[in-house]
Amino acid sequence: MTFPAMPPAVLRFFRESQSGDAAAWAAAFAEDGVFHDPVGQPPFEGRPAIEEFIRSILPNFDPFLGLTPLTAHTVGRHTAVSWRGAAVAKDGSPVNWSGINIYELDDDGLIRELKAYFNPAVFQAQLAG
Repeated sequence: MTFPAMPPAVLRFFRESQSGDAAAWAAAFAEDGVFHDPVGQPPFEGRPAIEEFIRSILPNFDPFLGLTPLTAHTVGRHTAVSWRGAAVAKDGSPVNWSGINIYELDDDGLIRELKAYFNPAVFQAQLAG
């Protein structure tokens, strides 16, 4: 699948979500980046906290297939991306969810703030079986 055009850090965020490499995925963020996953929950602040959060999620799946961007819209340092996620739970059941992410980039082009909009209940219900 071809990804839509988007800034390099946002593209890296999606590509690395599919690689399973938590450090590479977190490297799309600025050192002081903020990740709201999802919006309404306390954010993860700073690249180390973001990497730790990603590392905590990946072992729950076999495999975590990642996030696939569907459409992207960029205005200045802001990009909105609709996406879908896919994974396989440890019990072999499929987990599928979707959402919209809003990215704000810093002066170096890294993700300064990411706000993820999706329904965590849909995600959790699939894990609960």
